[in-house]
Amino acid sequence: MQNSAKRIALVTGGNKGIGFEVARQLAARGCSVLLGARNPALGEAAAAKLAGEGLAARYIHIDLLDLATLTAAAKTIAADFGRLDILVNNAGMAAAGDGSATTATLDAIEQTMRVNFIGAVAVTQAMLPLLLKSEAGRIVNVSSGLGSLTKNSDPSFAGAASSYFGYSASKAALNMFTVHLAHQLRDTPVKVNSSAPGYTATDLNFHRGTQTIPQGAAETIRLALIDGDGPSGSFSETAGPVAW
Repeated sequence: MQNSAKRIALVTGGNKGIGFEVARQLAARGCSVLLGARNPALGEAAAAKLAGEGLAARYIHIDLLDLATLTAAAKTIAADFGRLDILVNNAGMAAAGDGSATTATLDAIEQTMRVNFIGAVAVTQAMLPLLLKSEAGRIVNVSSGLGSLTKNSDPSFAGAASSYFGYSASKAALNMFTVHLAHQLRDTPVKVNSSAPGYTATDLNFHRGTQTIPQGAAETIRLALIDGDGPSGSFSETAGPVAW
């Protein structure tokens, strides 16, 4: 594996919450981090905060709903670094109007799928040529236990009571992307995995989560830095594998 000090990492949705913590910890481990965010002011401020801590981080414009920004970001990374070693698909959202399968609005479902699933696919496809130039490319799709079909089919699963159908469906779709992409890239040095942060206190759940942000970021960071004998096509949390 390439020395981590030379690794280039892109973290989408990196200006706050779990994404910001992932960016901070990857940079603390010697990676050069590109902090992706759609809002330039927030992205620049977050990157400046990390730089103020002596970490190698800079902002890059990434808007999952604007394909032109993804193409431009890939061109910038190619020109400045020639490759990408780590892609963390962290950016996500929970739309107003989401709810149970019988009440969630179609607009909320479509909006959530477009960001959480289609957006992650779009970023990955844009960055894949650069990841394939890495000696040890890593893609981590930040999913959720709510995306587990096994868990959601269990009446005792506490998360089922949340009834965020659109969000859960988007994360299940993201997991399918992990499985398919890992299979497609099985003969390359690129490994693809899904991480489940757990119920972490972030803006997404109005800070009602029971875990701290560093706890929620831990599994994503581990998967981003796995060695060559690590898994590909897996779904895991800090406690271990998560059932699909």
